[in-house]
Amino acid sequence: MTERWLYAWGLGSVAFGGASLLVPLYIVQLGATSVQLGVLASTAAVIGAPGAILFGRLANRVTRRRPLVLVTLLGVAAMLVVIPLSTNITTIIVANAALWLVVASVSPVLTMLVVDDAPESRWSARIGLLNKYQGYGWAGGLVLGTVWPLVGPRVVDETAVTETLFWLLAACAAVAVVTAAGSLPRPAPDGHVTGERRARRIARLLSSSRSGVKGTTFVFAPNRLYWSTRGIRPRRLLERLDPALATYFAAATLFSVGFAAFWAPLPLFLTESNFVSGQVFALYLVSSLASAVLYEFAGGFATKYDVRLLQSGALAVRGALFPMVVLVTAVAAVSVGFVTVGVVLAAIGATWAFIAVVGTAIVTRLAPPSVRGEVLGVHTALSAVAGGVGGVLGGWVAGFGYLTAFGVAGGLVVLASVLVFSLRTLSGGERAAKTPNENVAETASTVAVPAVSTEEVGEEIEVQTR
Repeated sequence: MTERWLYAWGLGSVAFGGASLLVPLYIVQLGATSVQLGVLASTAAVIGAPGAILFGRLANRVTRRRPLVLVTLLGVAAMLVVIPLSTNITTIIVANAALWLVVASVSPVLTMLVVDDAPESRWSARIGLLNKYQGYGWAGGLVLGTVWPLVGPRVVDETAVTETLFWLLAACAAVAVVTAAGSLPRPAPDGHVTGERRARRIARLLSSSRSGVKGTTFVFAPNRLYWSTRGIRPRRLLERLDPALATYFAAATLFSVGFAAFWAPLPLFLTESNFVSGQVFALYLVSSLASAVLYEFAGGFATKYDVRLLQSGALAVRGALFPMVVLVTAVAAVSVGFVTVGVVLAAIGATWAFIAVVGTAIVTRLAPPSVRGEVLGVHTALSAVAGGVGGVLGGWVAGFGYLTAFGVAGGLVVLASVLVFSLRTLSGGERAAKTPNENVAETASTVAVPAVSTEEVGEEIEVQTR
C-alpha cells in the first residue's frame, strides 16, 4: 500500500471536518431553532449506522471498494455545492443527513482497503496511518473554517463568505475524487478480509485505537460499529450479561446522551453569544486538539491508577464543565469570553481523552471472555443510538434556556459517573487473575502505541471466542 491515496483521502477529510460545523452554523444564520439544530445533529449521528452496515456488506467484493470510495467523495462534493443554494432548513437537514450517510458508510470500506493484501502483523500500523491522515484532514477543515471568515471578505463579497466556504470544501472533495481515482489500491480479487475470526481482530484493533481529532465532538464511530457488530448473537449475550456490565452499559448510555445533548445546541449558543463563525470553528478546534494530544498520556495514566476512579472522575469533571460554558460567557466581555470559553472547551476535550481510553479498558475488563467482541459491539452501538436521542433532547431542552440544557446534559454525565463509581469490582480485580490494572495496561497500551502486535491480539480473541 502506498501513501499517495491517503493524501487524497486526507484532502477529502478536510471537507468532512469543515462541514461538521459549517452546516450547523449555516442553519443558525438562517434562523434555525434549537430543536431544528438538535434534529440536524441527531440525524447525522443515527443515519450512519445502517449505511456503514450496507456499504460494508457491499464491499465484501473487492471490485466494489474503489467505486464506493469515489462515490462517497463525489457525493460529499455534490452536497456541499447544493446546501448553500437552499434557504429551507428542512431541506438542509435532509441534505446534511445524506452527506453523513455517505461519509459514515464508507468507513468500513477504507479499513478493508488498508488491510487488503497485508499480513496481520501490519494491520495496526496501517489502520493507524489511515486514522492519522483522516485526523489531519478533519483538523484542516476546522482550521479552514477558522481562517476563511478573516480572509474571505478580502476576496469575495462579505455576504458570500459562508457560501464560498461551502464551495471551497466541495472543491477539496472534488480534487480528492480525481486524485483518488488514480491512486486507490487495486487488491487482487481474493485479497480481502473474510471470516469472522479476522473481523473480530479488526474490531478489537479499532476499539482500542485513538479516536482522533474528531472524537471530541463527533464521537459516533460507524467503522467500529460495522466491525464490532458483525458477530453479535443477542441470546448468547443476554445470558452472559451480569449486573456489573449492565450497570456500565447504563452509565455509557447516560453519558453518551449527555454528550450529544451538550454539543447539539452549542453552535446556536455560541452564535447568540456574539461569537463569529471563525471563532466558533476555533473553539471546536481547540477542544478537539486538546483531546487528541492527550490520548497517549491518558493511556499511560490508565496503567498506573484505578480505572474506576479515573473514569468516574473524568465524567464528573466533564459534567460540571458543561454548564460552566454558559457561566463564563455571561460574566465576561466577548473578547475575554472567547478566551475563557476556549479554556473550558479545551478542558472538556481533555476529559474525553480519558473517558474514551479508560472506557474501552473497562468494557474489556467487565466483558466475559467468551463474548468480549460482542460486548464491544454493543458498547459502540449504544453511542449511535444515544447520540440520536441526545441530539433531540439537547435541542428541545435548550428552548427553556441554555443553562438548563447544559445543566441537564451535565447532570446525565454526573449521574453516569456515580454509576461507574459504584462498580467496585473494577478496583477489586475480581474479573481476572491479573492485578487490577494489568488488563487496563494491555488495552491502554494499544491506544498509546499504534503499532501493537496484531498477532498477539488476534490470538487472544480467537481463544476467547472458541
